[in-house]
Amino acid sequence: MILIGQFDSPFVRRVGIAMTLYEMAFEHRPWSVFGDGEQIAAYNPLRRVPTLVLGDGTALIESATILLHLDEEVGPERALIAERGETRRDHLRLSALAMGLCDKLVALIYERALHETVSEVWTQRCEAQVADVLAVLEAERSKVEAAYLFGETPGHADIALACAFRFLTDAHPAIRARDEWPALAAHMAACETVPAFSAISQPFIPPA
Repeated sequence: MILIGQFDSPFVRRVGIAMTLYEMAFEHRPWSVFGDGEQIAAYNPLRRVPTLVLGDGTALIESATILLHLDEEVGPERALIAERGETRRDHLRLSALAMGLCDKLVALIYERALHETVSEVWTQRCEAQVADVLAVLEAERSKVEAAYLFGETPGHADIALACAFRFLTDAHPAIRARDEWPALAAHMAACETVPAFSAISQPFIPPA
C-alpha cells in the first residue's frame, strides 16, 4: 500500500499511526497538496491527503474512510475501535470533533497565508469554532483518569485527539500559548511516548 501525504498533516498522521499500530507495511510518499498536486491528482482528483493506494490500485480518500477499511482488514478483535454500541459511537463522535477542529485550524492557516486581505468575519468564526471544540474535548478528556479514553491502549479517538492537539501546538503557537487545556496537553504527551507516534511524525511546514 502507498500512503500519500506529509505527516505534519493530522489527517495523514492519524492514518500512518493506525497503520503502524496495525503492523501494516506501506510506502510513504510525502507529497504536498500544493507542490505535488498534479502527482496526487493521478490517484485522487480532489488533490487532497491522505490518499491510500491499495494493492489493486484502488485509491481511498479521507482519513475516516481509510480507517474504516483498515479496521475491516484487521478484524474486530484488533481494530482500534469498538465494534458496535455506545463506545463505538463515542469513538466516532470524539474523532469527528478532533478532525473538525483540524479543518478549522487548516482554514485559519490558508486564510492568512493565501489571501492578501484576511477576512476578519471568517477568521473570527473559525477561531470561535476552534475555541468551542477545544472546550468540549477538554471536558471530555478530563472525565477520564486513565491513560487512554477507552482502554489500556490508544484507539482511534486517542489518536485523533493527540494528532489534533499536536497540530494546534505546532501550527498555532499563539492559540496554544493560552494553555487552557491541561487534559488535552497531558493526553498528547502520553500518546507521543508510544513508539508509533514518534515513528509517524514530522515538524510542521507552513504552506509556501
